[in-house]
Amino acid sequence: MQAGHLLAIGAELGEGPIWIDGALWFVDIKGSRIYRHVPETGALDRWDAPEFVGWVVPSAKGDLIAGLQSGPHRFSPEMGAFDRIAEIDAHLPANRLNDAAIDPAGRLFFGTMDNDEAAPSGRVFMLDAGAVSATAIHPTVITNGPAIAPGGTHLYHVDTLARTITVHAIAADGSVGPAAPFLRFTGDEGHPDGAICDAEGGVWVAFYGGWAARRYNTSGQLTDEVRFPVSNVTKIALGGPDHRTAYATTARQGLSAEALAAQPLAGDIFTFPVSIPGLPIPPANS
Repeated sequence: MQAGHLLAIGAELGEGPIWIDGALWFVDIKGSRIYRHVPETGALDRWDAPEFVGWVVPSAKGDLIAGLQSGPHRFSPEMGAFDRIAEIDAHLPANRLNDAAIDPAGRLFFGTMDNDEAAPSGRVFMLDAGAVSATAIHPTVITNGPAIAPGGTHLYHVDTLARTITVHAIAADGSVGPAAPFLRFTGDEGHPDGAICDAEGGVWVAFYGGWAARRYNTSGQLTDEVRFPVSNVTKIALGGPDHRTAYATTARQGLSAEALAAQPLAGDIFTFPVSIPGLPIPPANS
């Protein structure tokens, strides 16, 4: 399958696509911008963030939570205002927040990473009812995912530079268990980037430098591959009225002038249909 072009954005590092109440939200991390696209009307709105921004998710309080470089912030689209909930990695000024997912209990799991992509300073944290705690997942350079299995039983953690995905049990209190191997990639596929789970527990993985997004079943077998006209695919979301429309973010970051000339759509938003739907995103309990 080939992905279709949807929106011309030209993001330096497009990321964090998520379907919330009939709209696709996504960010340009390095551009410090938040976007909202309403497919039904074609509307595209943009907000400037005060720091690098990795993601936005719905909150049970009725607004959004945004993952800014210094920590999760409450975000009001109406006011364009950001209010920090917690400071993360204050002793690591080169770190930033990178990716996030919410379990059915409303716990928000999010990762940090070294913005220079060199130091193994990235951790996975949990925000639960306004309190942040570090999980037991081993530090790494670039955290991605996490992806949450249906029912909230397991978390998939992507170590992008090691090209591995591990699976961890989630206990009733939200604590994350030890790593079990799930997938390891050789490098021909590119680097595994953002990951999500669909309604059957399949794991969709975007591949940075891999020109593709791929779905794996719970046994780790490849079931679907979607090719892109751009190399850096960063993450997908499953949305639309029946959650059977995939939306993908991409990036221009790291591409040479020659590569950009060959990939004029790099950094744009793409779409493709899926047969197995996604699940509605539960709001964070913070």
